[in-house]
Order: sequence, then C-alpha cells, then structure tokens
Amino acid sequence: MTQQAVTLLTGGAGILGSRMAARLIAEGHVLVVVDRNQEALEKLAADLGPSESFRGLAADVASRTDMEAVRDEIEAELGAVSTLINAAAGKSENFFEPFEEFPIGDWDEVMRINLTSAMVCSQVFGKGMAERGAGNIVNILSIYGIVAPDQRIYEGSEYLGRAINTPAVYSASKAGLWGLTKYLAAYWGHRNVRVNAVTPGGVFSGQNETFVERYSARVPLGRMAEPFEIADAVAFLASDRSAYISGQNIVVDGGLSTW
Repeated sequence: MTQQAVTLLTGGAGILGSRMAARLIAEGHVLVVVDRNQEALEKLAADLGPSESFRGLAADVASRTDMEAVRDEIEAELGAVSTLINAAAGKSENFFEPFEEFPIGDWDEVMRINLTSAMVCSQVFGKGMAERGAGNIVNILSIYGIVAPDQRIYEGSEYLGRAINTPAVYSASKAGLWGLTKYLAAYWGHRNVRVNAVTPGGVFSGQNETFVERYSARVPLGRMAEPFEIADAVAFLASDRSAYISGQNIVVDGGLSTW
C-alpha cells in the first residue's frame, strides 16, 4: 500500500464543515470527515459528488475508543493522518436557556462536544504526528471565545423561528479550545507539529433580519461572514503555505474584535 498524506475533519457535515470539506478536496487533500450524523455524512457525500479523495465515517468524536477505531481504519486503508481539523461543535436541548437556569447536564454535553472532542482527537492523532516528527492541527474556535457577545443584538433575534442567544457554555468551550491550541503548539513544537486556530465571526445561516442587521452594525465591514471565507483560512493553515506558523489564531470576523 502506498502511504499518502491524509486530512481528518471532525464535524465536517455541518454548514461550515461542508464548505471546508469542499475546499480541502479542491486543494488536493485526501479527506476523511468524521461526524456523529450518518445521514448528514451521506448528504455531504452526495453534495461533493463522486471522489476517491473523500471518506465519511460516523463516530463519536469525544470517545477515545471510537476515534482509535477510526485511526486504525484510516491507517489501514489510506495511511497516517497528517492534518487534523477539529471543527466539531454542538448544541444541547436547553442550549438557549438563560445563564441563571442553564442545566449542568447541558453544560457537560456541550463541553464534551466542543472541547473534550478536540482533546481526544488531538491525543489519538497527535501522538502519531509527534512520533513521525511532522503534523498539523487546526482548531475551529468562535468569535465569542475571544470576546463577549453583545447581548443587545439578541432582542427580537431568531434562528429558524426560534429565539436565540449565545450561552456562556459556548463562549467557555471555545475559549478553552484556544487555550488548548496554545498549549499543544508549545508542547509538540519540538516534534515539528504545528497547532493553530481559526476564529470565525458570525456566519449567516438562517438568522432573521433583526439579528443580521444588529450583528452587522457591530462589524466594521458591515456584514456577516460567508462560509467560504472561513474555509479559505482553514485551507491556508492546512497547507504548506503556513509552514512556519504555529500557536496562532486567524480571526475571520470582519473586524468585530477591533472594538
């Protein structure tokens, strides 16, 4: 079997992940997308079209047992994973409950998906990268992991007909992922493993007009992000064009965090 460089993308069947997947395949990556949702993986495969460069695997990205099985399957069929992109993120049943009443069970669930999964996947795949003396990890954060959400934009805001906000658990999980990014960049740097992050600003995905107008008014460029703009930054960090970049965070927010 001829060994080849393989990129693993977790949570790749979502709005941002699917655009990342298309961009990475276009740039020549042999891509494995891991997501809990088998139906979403099948839809992604259909949207991407027939490709020998794509595999979709259903697994729990926060389960070490699941991800070790995924690693073994990938290495047997395709070769070692050289780039890991931790993009998995999720919501709980009570995700939009106010902070004062937010259930601890929901807190644990979101933390498990957003932060623990990145730790587990970095353990499982980063160890091999360090042993081989080469590797690349990209973590997907959020603008609300580096700045606090402006609560004023949420009055009258809806997503697919439901009132929305940004809960504390989301901010905390993404801030924690930035801390993990810097830690691993220092921890594995001497093994030639690069670890970086991409921080998306707000991406339009069905929010109502009230939210879009209020959010855009907070952004110097005056609009929300498009999914391809996030994918562009991820593709850069996943390539040799960023070979001397590690421990950094590319913030793709239209300038929101400047004020």
